[in-house]
Amino acid sequence: MELKALGYLGVDTTDLDGWRAYGSRFLGLQLTDSVSDSMAFRMDDRRQRLTVSNANRNGLGFMGWEVTDALHLDRFAARLEKAHVKISRGSRALCEQRQVRDLVVFADPVGNRLEVYHGLADAGTPFTPGRTMSGFRTGDMGIGHVVLTVPNAAQILPFYRDLLGFRLSDYFERPFKAVFMHLNQRHHSLAILETGEVGIHHLMFETLSLDDVGQAYDLALVDEGRIATTLGRHTNDQVVSFYAKSPSGFLVECGWGGLAINPETWQPYEVVHGPSFWGHDRNWLPPEGQEDARRIRMAAAQNGARANVNVIEGLFNVTKC
Repeated sequence: MELKALGYLGVDTTDLDGWRAYGSRFLGLQLTDSVSDSMAFRMDDRRQRLTVSNANRNGLGFMGWEVTDALHLDRFAARLEKAHVKISRGSRALCEQRQVRDLVVFADPVGNRLEVYHGLADAGTPFTPGRTMSGFRTGDMGIGHVVLTVPNAAQILPFYRDLLGFRLSDYFERPFKAVFMHLNQRHHSLAILETGEVGIHHLMFETLSLDDVGQAYDLALVDEGRIATTLGRHTNDQVVSFYAKSPSGFLVECGWGGLAINPETWQPYEVVHGPSFWGHDRNWLPPEGQEDARRIRMAAAQNGARANVNVIEGLFNVTKC
């Protein structure tokens, strides 16, 4: 497997000023560079993880996927060319803009811009969050995950799985169709949600502390209309999270406690007991979808659906009852 992780993201927005406060004071990212038409955020020891650009549209600008080095980048580019995927090498100016050593650019079958790179620059200074918080879970697992919306999941799945090398984690048929894929220990770095439209549903950033999520939830509660999915816990990646509407209209999932899998032994399966153990009322679903999701969730609770809590070593105390 040549792709290692989701390394950076680009977002287009008609509300650049809104992202300044949303990214730093709400999500807790560190604002680094800000010019008239764009801004960049850190979330760890790397110089740049999220770029927000002023545009005449709202949505995903690009996804940056990491490979180990120049050799792996060349191999990956050769694989794409052999499959007749049109690619272009990143110019020196683009590489400097992305803070990487080299990259290639191409598009998926529905037009999303993908960039595969190596050598994302270190910041050289400690990460300073935009609000008081513990930080984000990144490293070899990447910066989190991205969920795309597509007209037909079955049609786009072969591109990501068979050509790009993503591995299937699991999938839903109800209350909506979704496919989840991984590259590393993170349960999924990419998911495909079948909605009939091309776009982005949400990004997920995972914090190091459950309290970071709870305090973000408090901030969202006092901002009318900010919460799009209430606090809850997922069944597949086991994250405790909520979803907040971004200034670009799509959602950002603020989460904690994600499942770390073994990519070499993991076996994909259909999730039949719904996407959440509890919570996660999804305001973005139509009323019949919301009701279906609640019925599935209540049935899972009655059947005793449970999972262990996933806590990073060193960040917990054992309490004896």
